[in-house]
Amino acid sequence: STWGHFSQASIARAHRLRSRMAFSVARLFGARVAGSSARTVVARFSTGGISVTDPPKKDEFDYDLAVLGSGPAAQKCAINAAKKGKRVCVIDASANIGGVCVHTGTIPSKTFREAVLHMTGYRNQTFYGRSSGLNRQFTTADILRHVSAVVQRERDIVAEQLDRNNIKVISGHGSFEGPHTLSVTSTNPGDKEESKLITADKVLIATGTRPARPGHIPFHERQVFDSDEVLRPDWVIPRTLIVVGAGVIGIEYASMMNIIPGSRVYIIDQRPSSILPFADTEVVESLCHLMRQEGARFLMGEVIKSVVCNSRHGRDTVSVVLESGKEIHADALLYAVGRQANTDKLQLAKIGVTPDKRGLIAVNENFQTVAPHVYAAGDCIGFPALASCSMEQGRLVAEHMFGGNTCNRLEFFPYGIYTIPEISMVGKNERELTAEGIPYEVGTARYSELAKGQMLGGAFGFLKLLFCPKTLEVLGCHAIGEGAIEIIHIGQTVMALGGTLDYFIDTVFNYPALAEAYRVAALNGLGKVIRGGAKIIYHPDRMRRTLQPGATIVPPEPFAGAEPSK
Repeated sequence: STWGHFSQASIARAHRLRSRMAFSVARLFGARVAGSSARTVVARFSTGGISVTDPPKKDEFDYDLAVLGSGPAAQKCAINAAKKGKRVCVIDASANIGGVCVHTGTIPSKTFREAVLHMTGYRNQTFYGRSSGLNRQFTTADILRHVSAVVQRERDIVAEQLDRNNIKVISGHGSFEGPHTLSVTSTNPGDKEESKLITADKVLIATGTRPARPGHIPFHERQVFDSDEVLRPDWVIPRTLIVVGAGVIGIEYASMMNIIPGSRVYIIDQRPSSILPFADTEVVESLCHLMRQEGARFLMGEVIKSVVCNSRHGRDTVSVVLESGKEIHADALLYAVGRQANTDKLQLAKIGVTPDKRGLIAVNENFQTVAPHVYAAGDCIGFPALASCSMEQGRLVAEHMFGGNTCNRLEFFPYGIYTIPEISMVGKNERELTAEGIPYEVGTARYSELAKGQMLGGAFGFLKLLFCPKTLEVLGCHAIGEGAIEIIHIGQTVMALGGTLDYFIDTVFNYPALAEAYRVAALNGLGKVIRGGAKIIYHPDRMRRTLQPGATIVPPEPFAGAEPSK
């Protein structure tokens, strides 16, 4: 009866004011009902049977985008969204800006590799012998100085880029409290474990992965460790090292340790076939041969029965017993089998997302989870789990979030494996082409045939081009040796543009340069096709084509203005 004294407009204004006050109170005290956002609580203050259970309107969110993690995918998504004028925050522990890539993964391991190559003088041994390295025995401290300087610089660059784009960095561990609500618990030393709530219209999960640590492996700080602990400040270079797992991470560290004078490496893997099964067989066999020449021993098809840390002859050792009965003793063991996604503490159940047993999140072609406003990218979604691809995934996510653009499928992306010597590839390998029934021919260029290869001391290496013998379309590029990871991008570009061997044959490359290997390999492959009896015709667009013997050849029309003999 009291409301009857007021006009309908006054009643409407009162309702709006009360609703806004109720929402503010709910947000202030963090009131929630069964994990719902603060907007749900407003329903308690509503009248007239009005149901207010939808999420806040876009202008009522704290941020347009909240990013969980600060690795490559997180950085590129956050920066791209900020450049579109969106309000963006990045949630991560303050000490971990840059993610696993900067602190324990890509940057430290590749810097470790460069430090080892420099200090051992490995690149110059052909000319100057094994004494071309440092005149003294180097220690872990020498390597860590190099690694720490690069890591700190990379961390500063990431922090500066986020700051320059007005991206708010929130220190702490984030988890879901509702569809659009995140709880952030501080991780700064000395701070109380207090949580605060933030809301966001869109959310990206880019929390990366961590090494798997199975219960039957007795991890020990200095003797049995994972890849995140290799570069601990108190770590000592072992004289003998057992590497369990012949995947990318394991074989990279094994090859690095293998060239350190006085060190010996054992590689154990339960797969009976060759290491790196996704790589070209010839490339992998060459890598294994070179590592064996430096003293490495491969134990394939072996399963670990027990690992024991003990003391032998007055020093700490690790003893590994295999199910085949073999026993191996070493100073340390690096366990590098598998990785686990950092999603177990995100409370994904509150948004209806269920990760698999490795914590990986399923996404659609646009990197959306089952909750359409929540995206996931980077290593936490699985394959290909490359820093380079994660960057592009993050950029594509921002384009879809705020531009509505459908994400382009990542094709022709290169792999870079930082072994010694390094390996890189793009496209299909011989096994894949054979399994798919695709005919192909191979063109090869050896570094020993190149002037640049001789300048590098006759360093081992080669480039393989796989191509269609009928159209000369490039199907795959595979390289091993110094600079392989750099020169692979030439093949990647030609493949992405649908090019053929003609590009490599008709293009002028710097001389001397490793890139010249593309022309040598193309001419080598073309020669095989011609010797096989195929004929080459020149079309007006100057693209070569080959035909099988007996096929009808249509004479091409001459170029405009050209002499008939041309």
